[in-house]
Amino acid sequence: MDAPARPWPPPVGAYAEERELFRLLQNMVEELLIHKPDDPIQFLIDHLKQNNDDAPRICVLGPSASGKTTVAMWLCKHLDAIRISQETLLFKETLALTKEAKAYKERKQKIPNALWANLIQERLSNVDCIKQGWILEGFPENQEQAWMLQSSGIFPRHVVVLYAPDTVLIERNSGKRLDPVTEEVYHTTFDWPSDELVQQRLVKPEDLSEEEMSRKLLEYHRNFPGIFQIYQKILKSINADQPCMDVLSQVLTYVQTRHRSAAPFTPRVVFCGPPGSGKSLQASLIAQKYRLVNICCGQLLKEAIADKTKLGELVKPYIDNGYPVPDKLVLKVLADRLNAPDCVANGWVLHGFPRDIEQGEELQKSHSPNRVFFFNLPYESIMERLSQRRTDPVTGERYHTTFRPAPTPAIQARLRQNPRDNEENIEKRVEAYYRNAKELEDFYEDAFYVNADQDPHVVFEFIESCIIKPLPCKKVKSL
Repeated sequence: MDAPARPWPPPVGAYAEERELFRLLQNMVEELLIHKPDDPIQFLIDHLKQNNDDAPRICVLGPSASGKTTVAMWLCKHLDAIRISQETLLFKETLALTKEAKAYKERKQKIPNALWANLIQERLSNVDCIKQGWILEGFPENQEQAWMLQSSGIFPRHVVVLYAPDTVLIERNSGKRLDPVTEEVYHTTFDWPSDELVQQRLVKPEDLSEEEMSRKLLEYHRNFPGIFQIYQKILKSINADQPCMDVLSQVLTYVQTRHRSAAPFTPRVVFCGPPGSGKSLQASLIAQKYRLVNICCGQLLKEAIADKTKLGELVKPYIDNGYPVPDKLVLKVLADRLNAPDCVANGWVLHGFPRDIEQGEELQKSHSPNRVFFFNLPYESIMERLSQRRTDPVTGERYHTTFRPAPTPAIQARLRQNPRDNEENIEKRVEAYYRNAKELEDFYEDAFYVNADQDPHVVFEFIESCIIKPLPCKKVKSL
C-alpha cells in the first residue's frame, strides 16, 4: 500500500484507481517488452482497441486422470473462454501447422516441443482467443515447453495444477468413459451420467494400461519441478481427490483473484456495524499498522466544536440538544478532513459514517471508499459487551465486569455506567443501525462481511488480508 510521494487531489487518485489506470499502464509496458514492436505507438493503440486485459489466460495442468479436461471445460462455460488442448489443436482446428503435427502422430512419433509451441501461438493469435481469453489444458508438459511459450509471448495469468495420489489416478484411469458428442468425461464409479442416452453412447477412450499409466505418472513427477520453478508465483495446487464441485469451486475462486501489481494503492476503508461490534478497535489496529488516518465521525464532530471552527459552531446546537446533525453539515466536516494532506497521501479508515444509503451515496460522490466492511455480531453479544462496560470517573480508565474487571474493590466501588450503555438505549441504537443496514449492504455490493464475534486478532487478520489483496475480477460468472 505504497502511497505516491506527491499525492494527487482526491478525485484524481480515486479516478485512477477506479479505472485501474496504473494496472493498464503496467500491462501495456509488459506487452511492449514482450513483443518489442517496431512501431510501439501503433502497437499500443491496437492493444487498447482489443480491450482484453481482463480476458482469462489460464493453464490447467496435472497428471493423467486428474480431471484437467473436466476443469477446463467447466471453466470455459463459466468464463466464456476458448478451450485449447492437444486434441483440439490436432483434430478440431485447421491451422497451418496442423497437418505437420498430425503426420508425427500418424507415424507414432513424439511431436516436437517447438511445433507444439508454434501451434499454440498460432491458435492464440486468433480473434476469439484474444477477445474471450483462453484455457490451455495439459500444456506445458515440461520446462522446455514452458520456456518456448514464454519466448513466443504467451504468459498465463493463472496456472492451476491438479494433484492426487498415484493409486487414485490409476483407478480413475481404468474407469474413464468419454461422451463423443459433448466430450464430457465420466467415470463408471465416481461420475456416472443419469441420462440413459448419454450412458449408451459412452465409449472407453484409448487409455493407457496400468503399467503405461505408471510410467506416465513417473514422467510427470520428473517434469513438474521445472514447470513449478517457472510459474511458482502464479501457480495454485489443488487436491483433485475430493468431490468434483469442491475442486471446481476452489479453481474458480483462484482464477477470480488478481495478482498484486506495483501500482500505488491508497486505502480508503469504511467500517459499518452495530454498536459494540469492535469497529473502533479494528480501525485503531489497521491505522496503527499501515499509518492510515483513523477517523471516527462522531469524534470528528466533537473536535470541530472544541476547535471552535465555523462548521463546529453550526454543529454545536444539534449536539448540545441531542438532535441528529444534518447530513450536509456532517459531510462538510468530513470532506474537510478527508481532503487533508495526510488522508490524501496515506489513506484513511472511517467508522460511524455512513449510517444510511443517502449518506453512502453522498460519500461515494466525493470520496469513494475502495474497501467496505460490515461487522456482524449477535444481539446477545452486543448486550454483553456494552451493558457491562464501566468507567472510572477518577482516572477515566474503562473496565468490563466480565472481560476486564476492576483490579481493586475501591476502584470497583466508584465505577460508573455511561447512560448510553443501559439496555434500553443499546436496544434503540441497535435498532437504528439495522433499520438502514440492508439498504447499505445492497449499495456496497463488493463489501466484505466480518464475523465480529471472535478474537479481535482473528478479526484483524481477516480485515488486513482483504485490504492488501486486490479485489476479484467482476466479469467471472457465479457458480
